Amino acid sequence: MSWPLSLLRVGAVAATGLLLATGTTGCFSNKQNEGATLYQSHCSSCHGEQGQGLRRLIPPVAASDYLVQHRNELPCLIRQGLNGPIVVNGIEYNQVMPGHKTDLTDAEITNLLNFVHQSWDNHNAPYTVREVSELLAPCNGSIIR
Repeated sequence: MSWPLSLLRVGAVAATGLLLATGTTGCFSNKQNEGATLYQSHCSSCHGEQGQGLRRLIPPVAASDYLVQHRNELPCLIRQGLNGPIVVNGIEYNQVMPGHKTDLTDAEITNLLNFVHQSWDNHNAPYTVREVSELLAPCNGSIIR
């Protein structure tokens, strides 16, 4: 029995699709929630579980005007930290924020920023790894592993 060529093509396409669907999801599943995991381990103890900050001591990242107004500075802020006053949602904060000079790659900073930019009433444009790497150049902060 010979199968029509069109039916063989459909079967091959379906098999390829199934292989891609099952084979590649494992490649990305560990990165899927990386931003949330990084936020939890590196940021939530100060900025809060829901990004709410801590009264007038630690600024919120939830519904934060600072994220939009300082988008291009955020990768270096995460890498180098912050020392000095900032204004977030009309309130001045002046606490030291430690940097992550060697423990986060450019891709991890990208995932962390994208998580914050899409959580807690933030609806900001996502970053690309290339964009974050370029924004890290002025502070000599690019780490690619």
